Amino acid sequence: MHAAFFLLLSASFARFLIRHPGEPRTPWITVLSVLLALLYVLSPAFVRPRPQLLWLAAVVATWVVLVVLAPSFAWCSVPLLYTGLRTLPTRAAVLLVAFLTGLVVVGQLRLSHGFDPTLVLAPPAVAAIATAVFLHTQRQTERQRALIDDLVRTRRELAATERREGALAERQRLSMEIHDTLAQGLSSQRMLLQAADRTWDADPEAARRHTRTAADIAARGLAETRRFVNDLAAPQFDGGARLEDALRALAASETAEGTGAPVLFHLDGTPVALPDGVRAALLRIAQGALANVREHAGAATAALTLSYLGDQVVLDVADDGRGFAPGALPSPAGGRGHGLPAMRARVRQLGGTLTIESAPGEGTVVSVCVPLESP
Repeated sequence: MHAAFFLLLSASFARFLIRHPGEPRTPWITVLSVLLALLYVLSPAFVRPRPQLLWLAAVVATWVVLVVLAPSFAWCSVPLLYTGLRTLPTRAAVLLVAFLTGLVVVGQLRLSHGFDPTLVLAPPAVAAIATAVFLHTQRQTERQRALIDDLVRTRRELAATERREGALAERQRLSMEIHDTLAQGLSSQRMLLQAADRTWDADPEAARRHTRTAADIAARGLAETRRFVNDLAAPQFDGGARLEDALRALAASETAEGTGAPVLFHLDGTPVALPDGVRAALLRIAQGALANVREHAGAATAALTLSYLGDQVVLDVADDGRGFAPGALPSPAGGRGHGLPAMRARVRQLGGTLTIESAPGEGTVVSVCVPLESP
């Protein structure tokens, strides 16, 4: 558009010099042409609204004087038309376009040797089409800009929502990890230290044994805490240990602590390599289930059974305790009852199923079934 303006200005000036050589108005035409060119070049310097309007008024006024002196400069109105549409509000811009078009019609009629209807009708038609196209494009651009702003805002809101969901998921994961490891270890330590306190005078050897067991549990809890900080796998799997080995050690540890029912471990089927996530989740579920047995069941014996069934692995935790009605499970309010919700969350993440079979006075069986991917 800038190049078209200077091309039309140069062509109009050249036409005037060719058609009217040596006329007295030539110096005025020359000065006004140079002034109009300088004003147009200075347009980027006016960035504020009011100076921009003053600049446009100066350009239009200079052009009007040129058209009055030399009608051939009327064609410079085309770039000025778009400049006005870009600078002014819609109504003011339409009025400016009408004014410019009227001067173009007058200028063309002055250049013609007689009345020509096309000189009266063509400029308004062209100006109307150009204005309509420009305003339509401008509205489309505004809609696209608004749409882009909405998309950017939606993307930011979605990112914020994802961050919040990620934070909530991480909090849930940490709460499950703490419940299944640190909280259970602290509970065992408390029971062992209470037992040591009761037998401190009557049976010092038993008290020392309870204290040493509590110290071992504290050491495991410290290892778990360090794993949380470093976001590593469960320490029971250090050195590539298998799930059955970790569960066998868990059963032996629960039995040796003497704070709950003895735990027996059974292995069915041929063991296969399990993903780290499955191993860690099943171990945490076993820890949580045994903690429930120790704290709530009042059982005489408990059993851990790990079964490999080809395309799935099944973990069963059974006890012969007092049982409960599955429809009346404890609520997590007050910091209690996180065990079963944590188990369900872990099983859900693995795409498996969790089944609880229990009745008052008949013990409890917690069964977890996790599908294994095909090799």
